[in-house]
Amino acid sequence: MERVLRTTVFALWLSLTGLTGPCTADEEVLMNSKSATSDLRWTIHPSDDPQWEEISGRDEGEGEGVRTFQLCPQDGGRSSHWLRTRLIPRRGATQVYVELRFTMMECSSLPAQAHRACKETFNLYYYQADGDEATATHPAWMENPYTKVDTVAADYLLRRGGERRSNSKTLRVTGLSRSGFYLAFQAQGACMALLSVRVFFKKCPALTRAFSAFPETLPHSLVTQATGTCVPNASPLPAAGGGGGGGGGGVPAPTMFCGEDGQWVGMPTTSCTCQPGYEPQDVDLHCRACPLGQFKAGFGAGLCQLCPAYSYTNGPGNRVCPCRPGYYRAEGDPADAGCTKPPSAPRSIVTQINDTTVTLEWSEPKERGGRADLTYAVQCLRCGSASGPAGGAVVCVPCAEGVSYRPAQSELGGRRVVVRGLRPHTTYTFTVLALNGVSAHALTPPASESVNITTSRDVPVPISDIRKSRATESSLSLSWPVPHQPHYTVLEYQLRYCMKDPNELGQSWQYVSSEKNSAVIGDLRRGTLYEVQVRARTMAGYGHFSQARSFRTMPDEEESHSRMVVTGVLVSMGLLFLIAVVTIAVYCFRRHSRVNDPEIMDKNGQYLMGQGVKVYIDPFTYEDPNEAVREFAKEIDVSFVKIEEVIGAGEFGEVCRGRLKIPGKKENYVAIKTLKGGYTDKQRRDFLSEASIMGQFQHPNIIHLEGVITASCPVMILTEYMENGALDSFLRLNDGQFTPIQLVGMLRGIASGMKYLSEMSYVHRDLAARNILVNSNLVCKVSDFGLSRFLQENSSDPTYTSSLGGKIPIRWTAPEAIAFRKFTSASDVWSYGIVMWEVMSFGERPYWDMSNQDVINAIEQDYRLPPPPECPWALHQLMLDCWQRERCSRPRFADLVSALDKLIRNPASLKVTTRHGDGPSHPLLDQRPPPPLSQCASVGEWLRAIKMGRYEENFIQAGFTSFELVSQISTEDLLRIGVTLAGHQKKILSSIQTLRVHGKGPSTLRY
Repeated sequence: MERVLRTTVFALWLSLTGLTGPCTADEEVLMNSKSATSDLRWTIHPSDDPQWEEISGRDEGEGEGVRTFQLCPQDGGRSSHWLRTRLIPRRGATQVYVELRFTMMECSSLPAQAHRACKETFNLYYYQADGDEATATHPAWMENPYTKVDTVAADYLLRRGGERRSNSKTLRVTGLSRSGFYLAFQAQGACMALLSVRVFFKKCPALTRAFSAFPETLPHSLVTQATGTCVPNASPLPAAGGGGGGGGGGVPAPTMFCGEDGQWVGMPTTSCTCQPGYEPQDVDLHCRACPLGQFKAGFGAGLCQLCPAYSYTNGPGNRVCPCRPGYYRAEGDPADAGCTKPPSAPRSIVTQINDTTVTLEWSEPKERGGRADLTYAVQCLRCGSASGPAGGAVVCVPCAEGVSYRPAQSELGGRRVVVRGLRPHTTYTFTVLALNGVSAHALTPPASESVNITTSRDVPVPISDIRKSRATESSLSLSWPVPHQPHYTVLEYQLRYCMKDPNELGQSWQYVSSEKNSAVIGDLRRGTLYEVQVRARTMAGYGHFSQARSFRTMPDEEESHSRMVVTGVLVSMGLLFLIAVVTIAVYCFRRHSRVNDPEIMDKNGQYLMGQGVKVYIDPFTYEDPNEAVREFAKEIDVSFVKIEEVIGAGEFGEVCRGRLKIPGKKENYVAIKTLKGGYTDKQRRDFLSEASIMGQFQHPNIIHLEGVITASCPVMILTEYMENGALDSFLRLNDGQFTPIQLVGMLRGIASGMKYLSEMSYVHRDLAARNILVNSNLVCKVSDFGLSRFLQENSSDPTYTSSLGGKIPIRWTAPEAIAFRKFTSASDVWSYGIVMWEVMSFGERPYWDMSNQDVINAIEQDYRLPPPPECPWALHQLMLDCWQRERCSRPRFADLVSALDKLIRNPASLKVTTRHGDGPSHPLLDQRPPPPLSQCASVGEWLRAIKMGRYEENFIQAGFTSFELVSQISTEDLLRIGVTLAGHQKKILSSIQTLRVHGKGPSTLRY
């Protein structure tokens, strides 16, 4: 009966398909009974009545012979039957896996005699040892000293006529610490066949990832940390500011975690990166040397670049390309900058000698050397005979310390210098050197141009006397005798005058030039004493001014009386007209305010609206500011927020991106502003005031407040996340990438948001492209509320301190807000016009590099920003409307939204980039032609006529004292004179061009 049962079990097993295939690369097999070619020689207990029987068979799946043990006890399971393997070496593993393949008969299929004590399970044990010490009697055949692994039950049982399936079980044996171990199988009443036993452990294979190589690692716990090395030509990423020193300075080696299942977990904790001169290969596995003619300057995953201009490489793996002979890099030049060379010599030195003063002017070098940092230096040598005036060798020595240079002797940005303090009747050699950033590295001296001059004392003789020919209430007619000049002819006379009044402070000289020995001084005050001086100019230069004479403007009594009567009548009529205009304006303003804009400024600088309209409430009006936060901002549990990364720095702390997951709502991204530690109560109040402001607004073009976290540290403000960031930087990154209709759409969104704010009676005060955020759908939203919080003086957006205190962003602020701190929705409209200009110029800086004071002066003189390139004419007209001097003349935001909607509905209007007609494009643009030149008696009078009188002294000192010289002036000359504002340059050149067109050329410009 026993033989039949064993034969049945074994026959059923032979009908099954193959066993497990070969182990994968991350497994190491300690024992596999399937690979045995002879008896396994396992120990059976009890040995005097062995029930386990080892038999041979053939694996039908692989066609190989296999050794198996089968058991079907005759005693019906009343005693235990043990089977123990030979010693299995541990090989360093602390845990192993035992894979069992077996079959088991269903107890109900056995004869009734065996069925009574039959079991359908067996037990697995192990015993550790440092050597092969087990015998037939040692260790004892019982659970202790053996350690039980598990009780194994069959998932599939064999029955006669049933499905033939084997069982596969994988058990884990842990806590191994000695050299080896035995496995023992205990069956008590089970009729089974042990088909195969495979013992193995898992390990993480050798791996290369992120330029880090990790060796084969054996796990000893749930996760085991492995230390790797950077692949050749790679090193750990150096810390910021560490200089990229090949991974030194305490940078840790890369590490990675090996899981107990033999799989690597995650990514390396310290990333390696390719060293300078090497680029990634095979994504992140190897670092390849830069080929010949290419370089890579820094650490990182960047690719090699072609060598810049005038540089080369000697071989592969270059971190910088050396310059070719004759070319150099300056100390501050980056590695990817092209090599340059020193400039050539300056050209065409022109000298003008005036007594012991010399003016040197020259032209640019023919070659600048490929650099923009061109400067000049002047060297002075005083030359004379070594044996005295009688003769001898000429010796040149450096000029004495008393010689002065204006503006400087070295590092000159311009091409003009005035040298004073020279000796009379002395020969000098002046050398002008052209320098740039690499001149100091050149092996040859800097290129230069020299000129020799001799000073003299043959200056014009001073004027002896000045006489008054005629005086009116606004002019003086003066004349003087022609001085005797023994060597030169007088070319012209220069007269200067100023009021002689001790009560008038800060009076400056006014200059008039004349080719005759007479002149008329106009535009004077009635009955005022003036001090006058005259000097002559010859080829040797200007002479000394004459002694000062004083003259008074004194008209005759009849003319004075009649003019006084006429003046009184005109003044009276003017006053009456002014009173009428003011009365009408006040009435219209009040009526307009009551009907359309019932806004009254309250004590906190905000507006109050009429009844029935939602009004913005200033959080600072609350006695307890925390009450405003509780009323307008929702408190969020800190557990709902997960911060992912820092995206910037705010005024009070860091700005982060994170996720907000409120139970019952969809998870979404949020921007998180944090309040840094160590804050004061006032800083906390000011920080949360922005949330109290934002919480009152609900509009698709206003940044949405999600809530605040005040119950824990740090204090946070959560707003919706705008993927594209600030509008100005976004436009600069995408310069030229958007069509006019897309830009108008952005502007329409901003105007809609500002319309909502103005209807809420909220004045933004700091509307600029930097305070507009853009999301992934190009929707623009107004943000950064409350200029009154803080505007730091050292911020990236310069501010100007007004006379009433406080910081104001000058380039975006209306004139009345700068001068009188008068902030209204109309001043926000002015700022919106600047934002329109920023958008249409793709983030250009308003007024370019003009200083704040220059901007204020230009606006006061009715200068307005010109249209950006390709800007539609209609949009620039809207900008000009926003920049009306009178705030009541500016459009409201509702009008702007309506105008932009019309442009969007009529895209053809956006294709017109020039105005039609001959008239000026806008009354605020001062494009009126200057008065006829025939009405101007001098260059100074002409400058005052076109409102450029501030430059009169500059013109005279530069020698432009006649209309013939002025007609040939250029932009370069204007810069040298000191006219640096682009609008003023355009105005002066336009006036000169108009005079030329009207026939006032050089031949007719002489007076």
